[in-house]
Amino acid sequence: MAIYRLLQHSALGPKEVSRVTAAYEQALRILCVKDRDDPLTEMIAQKIIKIAQSGIKDPAQISALAIKELEMR
Repeated sequence: MAIYRLLQHSALGPKEVSRVTAAYEQALRILCVKDRDDPLTEMIAQKIIKIAQSGIKDPAQISALAIKELEMR
C-alpha cells in the first residue's frame, strides 16, 4: 500500500503513523477506492501525510481535508 511505503522514509513517530494510517484508510473508504494498486492511492497518501505534518492530529479531520484538497484538483 502506498501509505506504508511512504511512511518508511518519514520521521513520524508511532502515534503519528497510527493517526496517518487511520486517516488514509478512512479516506479510501469514503472515496470507495478498493484497488490498493490504483495510482489514486499514492495521491491520497501524499495528501494525508502532508496534512498530518501540518500539526492536525484528528484522523477524521485529516481525511476530510485530504479529500477536500483532492476534489479541488
